[in-house]
Amino acid sequence: MLILGIDPGLRRTGFGGIKLEGTKTRLVEAGVIRTNEKLGLASRLTELSEGLAEVMAGLDPEVVVVESLYSHYKHPRTAILMGHARGVILLTAALRQTPVIDYSATKIKKALTGNGRAAKRQVQRTVKVALGLEAEPEPADVADALAVALCHANAVTHESGLGGLLGRRG
Repeated sequence: MLILGIDPGLRRTGFGGIKLEGTKTRLVEAGVIRTNEKLGLASRLTELSEGLAEVMAGLDPEVVVVESLYSHYKHPRTAILMGHARGVILLTAALRQTPVIDYSATKIKKALTGNGRAAKRQVQRTVKVALGLEAEPEPADVADALAVALCHANAVTHESGLGGLLGRRG
C-alpha cells in the first residue's frame, strides 16, 4: 500500500509517500510543492493543484492522508489560507478518485511519539527513526507530511491485527 501524507500550506505544501508492506514501511519520495508568493491566491492554488497532481501521478497512492483543521487558531488568516490549500488537496485527490483520510494533529503526534503535544523537533526525530533515515526530514513540512502518513500506516496495521509498525522499517 502506498500512502501519501500531505502537510497543507499555501507557501509550501509538504508531501511524503511511504510504502507499507506488511508491518514494514519505507520512504518512496518526499518533498515540498512551493507556490509563487508574488501571484494572486487563485494562481497559487492552481500551482498547488498542478504540483500535487504531478506528485500523485508519479506515486499513484492508494490513499491520501492530511491533517485535520482545528477550530482554535491564534491567527485566523493562517487558518483560512490553510483551508484554501486543504480544499485544493481534497479536490485534486477526488479528481483522481483517491480516498482521503484525515487525522487531528494531536492524534498524529500521539501515534508517533506517544505525546499528543510533542514538539516539531521530536516529530522529526521520530520520523527519522521510524523510516531509518540518515537525517531528520527538512523542512518541517516534509516531516509533518511523513508523520501523517506514518500515523495512517500505524492505524492500518493495528486494524489488520498486525500490531504497530513504528520501529519496523524495511
